[in-house]
Amino acid sequence: MALHTFKRGLKLKSGKSATKDRIAEHVPVPKQVVIPINQHFGAPNKCIVNPGDMVKRGQKIAEGAAPGPMTVPVHASIAGVVKKIEPRLISNNTESLCVIIEGTATEYSAEDEDYLPPLDPFTCSKEEALQRIRDAGIIGMGGAGFPTHIKFNPPPNKTIDLIIANSAECEPYLTTDEAVMIKKPEVLIHGLCIVMKITGVKKAIIGLEDNNSKLVPLLQKEIDNAGSAGEISIGLCKSLYPQGGEKMLIKALTGREVPSGGLPLDAGCIVSNARTLVIIAEAFTLGKPLIDRVLTVSGGACGKPKNIRAPVGTILSELPPDFLDIDYSAIKKIIYGGPMMGFALPSLSVPIQKNTSGILLLSEKEVFVHEEEACIRCARCIRNCACRLSPVVMNNALIAGDYDEAVAAGLLDCVECGTCSYVCPSRIKLVQRFREGKQKRRLKEKS
Repeated sequence: MALHTFKRGLKLKSGKSATKDRIAEHVPVPKQVVIPINQHFGAPNKCIVNPGDMVKRGQKIAEGAAPGPMTVPVHASIAGVVKKIEPRLISNNTESLCVIIEGTATEYSAEDEDYLPPLDPFTCSKEEALQRIRDAGIIGMGGAGFPTHIKFNPPPNKTIDLIIANSAECEPYLTTDEAVMIKKPEVLIHGLCIVMKITGVKKAIIGLEDNNSKLVPLLQKEIDNAGSAGEISIGLCKSLYPQGGEKMLIKALTGREVPSGGLPLDAGCIVSNARTLVIIAEAFTLGKPLIDRVLTVSGGACGKPKNIRAPVGTILSELPPDFLDIDYSAIKKIIYGGPMMGFALPSLSVPIQKNTSGILLLSEKEVFVHEEEACIRCARCIRNCACRLSPVVMNNALIAGDYDEAVAAGLLDCVECGTCSYVCPSRIKLVQRFREGKQKRRLKEKS
């Protein structure tokens, strides 16, 4: 099988060996969960439960504050009683209103569930299918949190001829997509067939890095058994960071380029994370909303690194001590997400969210601490940028407060992959400055 790739990028140490080839292990039912009411990219939700209310697993607890398509509801992930509704720190390092539910059961039971009724995705209308995806609270599981029902309903002036299932898990340490494909390859293919039915697209590619090439026969068997009306193939890509980025994966698999300021649909593609496809399939066959998350917990301070399946809102530090065997004294840095694009957080009291792909407990030898120094104009950031931008120019413009110049140099096309920060010999916090620059520019436009 030919290997696909894109230009530039980095070959990183994978750090995946501790959890590779391991399916996700269910965590013990949490005694309480802390569920943010806003976990998606779009309009805010409002809470629809009150302290003292009894809720079931799968029951809606928050929904759009105002009519509009850019919202998805949030559901209770365990059965119990609502104890508090208050702001808490969440995984993007901001405070958000959360519903704190105290559990009333030590194991999951159908009697404690409030799922949607099953729905046949191949006989229902497109509108009904999209509504089911929205009602199930499904967002992109790759990290951005974009509402999935919007992604699968592109504007009529956009011609889409390809669905890409993104299984190119390029972040070091993380093995959640692999865990899902090992455990549920048939559900992944079923979810992909559902998306092809909804969108009317007849061709799909599963993008896979070559460090998971052993999964090709497993996936191919399920593709052959699916009997899909369309063509599903597997595209094997070189293990290169950031191969899992939408723009890079599209370029590697198709040769097409997403235009500046554009989206994958501008290149005729819809890209969906592998885990998202599994959740979609379960939303139709089981009526199950997005209430569980598969993620990788790893790092030098984790005695028992593993892939886990946890209810949304789970606090890692509240799990039984022997489940992960965390050495708190050895933790030098806590990262929610991958080491390249994740957020460093002050403690493990931050809840797992719908888009939490991993929690890394890094030891001192895994963390390189270096004070930021002056730029030496080496141009490594330019040579390695997979988006072919000029990070040094963007950085200088932001330092000078010239947001127009930063945008002209490509600020809004930056995917915040962290490649430039990684290769910078002066350890300039480029990505952090780009994130702040985008936020400040948005605030400037609103004022």
